[in-house]
Amino acid sequence: MVYAIWEINNSPNILPNITLGFDLYDSCYNQVRSLMETTRILSGKKTVALNFNCHTKSIPSAIVGDMPSKASIPIARILGLYRYPQISYASAHPSLSDKIQFPSFLRTIPNDNYEVLEIANLVNYFNWTWVGIITTDNELGRSGSQLLTKEIEHNGGCVAFLEILPIYNSIESVNRIIDVIKKSKATVIVVYSTMENLIPLMEEASFQNVTDKVWLGCGSWSITSDFPRPDILTTLNGSLGVAPSSGKIPGFKEFLYSIHPTKYPDDIFIKTFWEKAFGCAWAPYYPFNNTFSNTSADGRHWCTGEERLDSIDPNIYDVFNFRYTYKTHNAVFAIAHALHEMQSCVPERGPFVNGSCASIFSHKPWQLLHYVKKVHFKNTAGEQVFFDKNGDIPISIDILNWWLYPNGSNQYVYVGKYDERAPEGSKLQIDENKIMWNGHKQPPISVCSYPCPKGFRRANRQGQKICCFDCIPCSEGEILNPNDATECLKCPEDQWPNTSKEKCVPKSIQFLAYDEILGSSLASISIIFCLLTFSVFCLFLVKHKTPIVKANNRELSYLLLVSLMFCFLCSLVFIGRPSMVTCMLRQVVFGVIFSICLSIILAKTITVIMVFRATNPADTKIRKLVRRRIPVYIIPFCSLIQILICLIWLTSSAPFEEFNKMVEIGTIVIECNEGSKVLFSCVLGYMGLLASISLIVAFLARNLPDTFNETKFITFSMLVFASVWITFIPAYLSTKGKYMVTVEIFAIISSSAGMLVCIFFPKCYIILLQPEMNDKRNIIGSKKR
Repeated sequence: MVYAIWEINNSPNILPNITLGFDLYDSCYNQVRSLMETTRILSGKKTVALNFNCHTKSIPSAIVGDMPSKASIPIARILGLYRYPQISYASAHPSLSDKIQFPSFLRTIPNDNYEVLEIANLVNYFNWTWVGIITTDNELGRSGSQLLTKEIEHNGGCVAFLEILPIYNSIESVNRIIDVIKKSKATVIVVYSTMENLIPLMEEASFQNVTDKVWLGCGSWSITSDFPRPDILTTLNGSLGVAPSSGKIPGFKEFLYSIHPTKYPDDIFIKTFWEKAFGCAWAPYYPFNNTFSNTSADGRHWCTGEERLDSIDPNIYDVFNFRYTYKTHNAVFAIAHALHEMQSCVPERGPFVNGSCASIFSHKPWQLLHYVKKVHFKNTAGEQVFFDKNGDIPISIDILNWWLYPNGSNQYVYVGKYDERAPEGSKLQIDENKIMWNGHKQPPISVCSYPCPKGFRRANRQGQKICCFDCIPCSEGEILNPNDATECLKCPEDQWPNTSKEKCVPKSIQFLAYDEILGSSLASISIIFCLLTFSVFCLFLVKHKTPIVKANNRELSYLLLVSLMFCFLCSLVFIGRPSMVTCMLRQVVFGVIFSICLSIILAKTITVIMVFRATNPADTKIRKLVRRRIPVYIIPFCSLIQILICLIWLTSSAPFEEFNKMVEIGTIVIECNEGSKVLFSCVLGYMGLLASISLIVAFLARNLPDTFNETKFITFSMLVFASVWITFIPAYLSTKGKYMVTVEIFAIISSSAGMLVCIFFPKCYIILLQPEMNDKRNIIGSKKR
């Protein structure tokens, strides 16, 4: 304050040609003394004359103070009656923002509520969800702890315990609180208390070696190291504190280093400070002469006055970090700027009745209050200073970390800041790399239950707070609700949880594709067998005049080989992504082509029987049927029945593309729904009927006397065909997804290959490897036998 007044008096820009003076009063942290000094200022007499002005000179323009809120509140009530300006540099009680109760109170320190909010923000920032709170048994402590509890719970945390320190020291209460602290799982303890109430608790904590906790303190005690025992500082090592932001006061360090007893001979504190700082004692008078001994009566050496203040440890004589000092500096300058504005008032343009102005030498308190509320200036450090409608300044809070060094020295280190004036998203800034957590670099974990792994939901324990829970995995197809960790959400049908069950992702699409090994292998096999069938067809065309080709109705053989080629190729329709067209073609093409094949085989079998019966001279009717090639008409007739079944199927309930989401977990299987199961069964049943008739007819004619009798080979082919398709039915019904298609393709290829091998390979064997048997004499000889 002395330095600020000196700066103002030497400034040509503020109150030129006017000198400010001041009175200093020490309230000794005592509300009664604060009130007494206030009434003396108002009345102007040592013996207080209430409501009387006995000043022989001008009354002080404003009051700067007091420091504790418990003293400022009664002062503000009295000064508010007179609208007497009061600016505090340290009283942060939230109620002081109420301008109805305290109309003339302003302050250069943030409202305590914002300090509480910032403590809650720190708890949330470090993910501490289980913290203890210790507060004082007074109005500030109870209201502050309630707000702190509300904010911590609003951020998703919980208060493990809330203990209240008694105003008067009670060893039983202190021991009980220490016992609660030691037993609690909370490793972070928020202490919202004043220094005088906290000391007994911290002493007992140091006695009982409570060093595994991190203390989070408010500004009323966290910016001081003035504890009576060094052990307390060890207990507090690594703790965090919030405090009003410090600021720069240009030239103030040099001013502090220039202080000397000879410079301020009337100051009662400087000599005492000098003795404590340098461990010396002042002689009865200064300067002393050589008649005195070198030491004082208590063994200390005499102070010479040549000691240098810049040699003192900054932790003892801090000339770098200014908090309340900075706030005091701003308060004095605010009053000076208000007086300057009052002096600069232009008559008839003033803020009072009829544009009048107030005299700086004889103004009313409420007139100066008008200007104080409206001050807006840039201080010597370049920071904007102004008051809002509640008499508060913009919020700016420093975050400090308590460091205790091995040599016993200690200090609070600046590690972050909350500035309301900063852009959104950057109001809170913390440098975590600078924080020392009780000797560790990693922040402590303070939780009741550890966070659930990914894909697990929280299940609250009955009768306990929400921060104490068990972890239960989400069911299949569910993810953790991003807005509520206590419940799981079911994914849509076309989506599935990712591996961490944090979000739903599209299900993978599955079908028998050409670009996968299974699909490409089946397609290759189909084409190979088709080419093999085409080779047999070409061989029969080349050897069409040989007896073995002629003897087995070569036209029907050609037609059967072409049909078998299409049988192998129709399996390709089953590979690839299903669509409406392919789903309709699959079973229809398969059913019609196979019906044609079976009809040809039936026609060949009947032809063989009729030919052998026609050799009997008495059987003239059979001969006529053979000449008219009646068996050939069996093929279109039998095929037409299958075609009609398929047409009815397509027009009434055709197959269609279907997205099956239930076949496989996390997969959408694109498959063909057969539509009418009855008609699909009719298609397969009709094929089975043709095969059965062919098998029966061929089996009955198996012993006909002919070297090249085809009926025995047809019998084998039909047995293979029946075996394949009888096996296909249970295999098809027991598989899912693309493997159902695989089973059907395998059945198509197997049955087609069975007919090719059983009917045509014996002929190919004779044509290629035993050409001597491919002779008309062998055929005639066999018939004679």
